[in-house]
Parts: sequence; structure tokens; C-alpha cells
Amino acid sequence: MSSLTARSAPRHTLRRLLLSAGVLGLALTALPIASAQAATLTVTTPCGATTLSQPFAPADSGYYWLLPGGNFESSLTGWTLSGGAVKVAGSEPYAATGSPGASSLSLPAGASVQTPFVCVDGADTYFRFFALNKVSASSLTVSVVYTIAGLQIAFPVGTVTGDSKWEPSAAMNTGGKIASKLSKAGTAQMALRFSATGGTSQIDDVFVDPRLKH
Repeated sequence: MSSLTARSAPRHTLRRLLLSAGVLGLALTALPIASAQAATLTVTTPCGATTLSQPFAPADSGYYWLLPGGNFESSLTGWTLSGGAVKVAGSEPYAATGSPGASSLSLPAGASVQTPFVCVDGADTYFRFFALNKVSASSLTVSVVYTIAGLQIAFPVGTVTGDSKWEPSAAMNTGGKIASKLSKAGTAQMALRFSATGGTSQIDDVFVDPRLKH
């Protein structure tokens, strides 16, 4: 690991170190799940107390935490929507948050949405969500955004393509292990950005995996 700190490292160096975590170019595949989440548990991390669940069980037994507003059932405070992105009726059918939802986020071609910045540490290494593409030409580019030492760095981590039914994404790398090491605090501020091309896509139930229980 480089001895550069987040305070002294220039933007291109920070981006290169984050990409070295193997984030770029991860494949994304449809991984169907059969049932809603199992029991929840509360843990304390360097970012504070958080509630974990198993939203992708039984295919994925990992415990995850839900991004603020990530089920689109209430306020989208802190979310940035552009290009016609809007909350719409209809949710993923697996009740991954523990009960059936009523809403999701629709992104027409050219639209993008960015989540609020949230605290992550070195254990917050993966994230997953649910998506569908309205037409075969639709695709959804997913990027991770970090604010470190006053610099904002964004890099793509994958593209969602598929049919017109709700599917959970494959696990995508946050780069949190590298980002938290670059920060003197041992934690980092992360947001996720979703951008639609070719046609309308929808997303729902965005979760981060702290890799505590597998």
C-alpha cells in the first residue's frame, strides 16, 4: 500500500489506487432469489450502529444494510435526481426489505441518480440492488463516488443489462477498503450513481454488504 495519505494524494493518484482494488469491469449477472429476508441483527461499526438483514437469501446468505432511502418508500432527502428520474409505483417482488414495497425509481434514457453520501469503512466492500430494463436496448451504468480530502472521485463499476423483469444484481465492489485506508479517519464518504442509456431502467432496494456474516 502506498504511504500517500488522502490529504497529500492528488486526484489521479486517488483514482488509480481505488481502481487497483479490482473494482472496474466487474460482470453483472441475474441471480434470482426465492424468498424474502431472514432475521435482522444490529451491529456497531466504525460508522456507528446499523441494522443488518439478509435481503438476497437463500442464494446469498450475506448480511446487508439498506442505504438511506434505498427502498424508495419514503423521502428521497439527499438523493440527486436528474434527466427525468422519478419515483414510480411498483416494487421488486421479493419483499427484500421484509415487507412488500410499493415504489421504485425509474430512470429514462439519459437520466441519472446519485444516492446520499454515507459513511463506509474497510468492511463495506460490496453492494447489490434490484433492477429491470424496460426494453432490450436499456442499460444501467453504475458508478461509485467518493469524497476524500476534499476531492470527489467517481469511477464505473459495472453495467446492468437484461430482460424486463426484476432481478437482483451481482455483488459489485465499493472500493471501500482502499478508500477507508486513504482517509485518516479510517472511514470514507461514499455515494452510488446510476445512469440509464438506450431506454428506461428501474432500480429498487439498494443494499451495502459489510462482510460480517457469510
